[in-house]
Amino acid sequence: MTRLTTSPSAIATPQVKGAALVLAGIALSAFNLRTAVTSLTPLLDSLGHTFGFSATVAGVFGMLPTASFALLGVTTPSIAHRLGLERTALLSMLLAAAGLILRSFAGNIGVLMLGSIIALAGMGIGNVVLPPLVKRYFADRVGTISTIYLTVLQAGTILPALLAVPLADAAGWRWSMGIWAVTALIAAVPWVGVLIAERRKSSALAQVHDHACKDGDEAPELTAPPVRGKAWRSPIAWGLALMFGTTSLITYSMFTWLPKLLTEAGATPAFGGVMVALFSTLGLLSALGMPALAVRVRNPFPLILACAACHVTAFAGLLFAPMLLPALWVALLGLGPSTFPLALTLINLRTRTPAGSSALSGFMQGLGYALSCLGPLLFGVLHEYTHGWTWPFAMLLVAVGVLLIGGWMASRPRMLEDTW
Repeated sequence: MTRLTTSPSAIATPQVKGAALVLAGIALSAFNLRTAVTSLTPLLDSLGHTFGFSATVAGVFGMLPTASFALLGVTTPSIAHRLGLERTALLSMLLAAAGLILRSFAGNIGVLMLGSIIALAGMGIGNVVLPPLVKRYFADRVGTISTIYLTVLQAGTILPALLAVPLADAAGWRWSMGIWAVTALIAAVPWVGVLIAERRKSSALAQVHDHACKDGDEAPELTAPPVRGKAWRSPIAWGLALMFGTTSLITYSMFTWLPKLLTEAGATPAFGGVMVALFSTLGLLSALGMPALAVRVRNPFPLILACAACHVTAFAGLLFAPMLLPALWVALLGLGPSTFPLALTLINLRTRTPAGSSALSGFMQGLGYALSCLGPLLFGVLHEYTHGWTWPFAMLLVAVGVLLIGGWMASRPRMLEDTW
């Protein structure tokens, strides 16, 4: 008799009837993982005038995404263990929608910040559960499915940034930020369908159950497989956390401060929003190409070196000649964070099981976002107290150095389960 020891979060079979529904849930959820961030940052300057907050407070808003993602990176694996990956994904989208709605009704800075925290909590949960869902349902197509969800994630980063100022001019800032709650609610629908299908015995669990019964086996036990190690013991986990964290530090610093940097150099607020959208668009290109490259090379460190070179060149251009070739600097700035989709793809390429993927995802994102959360705040404080951009960019240059160290540690071809 063969006895299966597994859980709803550990069944990896892309042939299940609900796979298409799960794929829709993954893609739609991915679209909503950054809408709370890029719908806000192009409006921070005008919101500062509306609510009367300083550049330091704007830096706090820039810090909130990474701080929220860090906290949820630590806690989400436990939530997913209790609820299952699919219910946790549903919870993430409902929280995102609730926070976006609350933020759009804000009458003071406290409610604005509270709504942001709730929305970002939902998005932080989504960050962690999507890679294990890919591992569970599409283990033999990690590169392809990762490309899909990372591409959609980038699209969900680009559109709010591109539309933030035009929507605010046309209908007000409340509509500009609140409209994205609709897409979060739409993303919840496939997960409701998956849970309904599970109750109707058409889920992956039911199929495994039926197969086991036909072979004379007992039903699978609904207990999670034991995790025989801790991610913090693995150099792979530390390397990915450093690479992911410094990538996020740079990215969210630029999401927050790129519009102000350009407006201080003489650009209009609308142009700043367009450049944030361009910044995100180049991330879309990397999301399309990086997972496919990652699955084809044993050691991706040369790719990381190329990303670091893009960062350094963009920093120099934005610091010394921001309005000379702004599109070029921002395009290079957008290619630099290609280490973000690379890190997310390596979660599944450096693990053997959904349990390992979940542990690595939680550790990498928890520690990585904790490392990065001070980036936007410190960038703003350095700018406010030096009245220039030299020291803020010096901080980002140090981050690139740490990124290279982490990337070197994470790139060696080995598995998490063999190193912890």
